Amino acid sequence: MRAEVIGEWVTYRQAEEFSGLSRTTLWRLIRTGEVEAAKVGRAVRINRGSLDAYMRRCSASSSAEV
Repeated sequence: MRAEVIGEWVTYRQAEEFSGLSRTTLWRLIRTGEVEAAKVGRAVRINRGSLDAYMRRCSASSSAEV
Protein backbone atom coordinates (compact mmCIF):
# COMPACT_ATOMS: atom_id res chain seq x y z
CA MET A 1 0.00 0.00 0.00
CA ARG A 2 1.42 3.35 -1.03
CA ALA A 3 1.26 6.28 1.39
CA GLU A 4 -0.05 9.58 0.05
CA VAL A 5 2.42 12.43 -0.17
CA ILE A 6 0.71 15.50 1.22
CA GLY A 7 2.15 18.94 1.78
CA GLU A 8 5.20 20.82 0.71
CA TRP A 9 7.64 19.06 3.06
CA VAL A 10 7.84 15.27 3.19
CA THR A 11 9.70 12.61 5.14
CA TYR A 12 12.45 10.43 3.67
CA ARG A 13 9.99 7.52 3.43
CA GLN A 14 7.42 9.61 1.55
CA ALA A 15 10.12 10.98 -0.77
CA GLU A 16 11.36 7.43 -1.45
CA GLU A 17 7.86 6.24 -2.34
CA PHE A 18 7.10 9.29 -4.44
CA SER A 19 10.36 9.37 -6.42
CA GLY A 20 11.48 5.74 -6.41
CA LEU A 21 14.92 6.87 -5.23
CA SER A 22 16.73 5.22 -2.34
CA ARG A 23 17.34 6.94 0.98
CA THR A 24 21.06 7.02 0.20
CA THR A 25 20.45 8.73 -3.14
CA LEU A 26 18.13 11.26 -1.51
CA TRP A 27 20.75 11.95 1.16
CA ARG A 28 23.39 12.52 -1.54
CA LEU A 29 21.10 14.88 -3.47
CA ILE A 30 20.41 16.87 -0.32
CA ARG A 31 24.10 16.98 0.59
CA THR A 32 25.07 18.28 -2.87
CA GLY A 33 22.26 20.86 -2.82
CA GLU A 34 20.34 19.40 -5.76
CA VAL A 35 17.29 18.84 -3.53
CA GLU A 36 16.27 21.18 -0.70
CA ALA A 37 15.73 19.85 2.80
CA ALA A 38 15.28 21.28 6.28
CA LYS A 39 16.07 19.85 9.67
CA VAL A 40 13.33 20.21 12.26
CA GLY A 41 14.77 19.07 15.56
CA ARG A 42 16.20 15.65 14.71
CA ALA A 43 13.82 15.09 11.80
CA VAL A 44 14.68 15.90 8.19
CA ARG A 45 11.98 17.12 5.83
CA ILE A 46 12.50 17.20 2.07
CA ASN A 47 10.96 19.91 -0.06
CA ARG A 48 8.60 18.21 -2.49
CA GLY A 49 8.81 21.03 -5.06
CA SER A 50 12.58 20.74 -5.09
CA LEU A 51 12.35 16.96 -5.54
CA ASP A 52 9.79 17.39 -8.35
CA ALA A 53 12.14 19.83 -10.11
CA TYR A 54 15.05 17.39 -9.79
CA MET A 55 12.94 14.58 -11.26
CA ARG A 56 11.90 16.82 -14.20
CA ARG A 57 15.55 17.77 -14.86
CA CYS A 58 16.55 14.11 -14.86
CA SER A 59 13.65 13.18 -17.10
CA ALA A 60 14.55 15.92 -19.58
CA SER A 61 18.22 14.86 -19.56
CA SER A 62 17.46 11.20 -20.18
CA SER A 63 14.96 11.89 -22.98
CA ALA A 64 17.46 14.25 -24.66
CA GLU A 65 20.02 11.42 -24.73
CA VAL A 66 17.66 9.00 -26.53
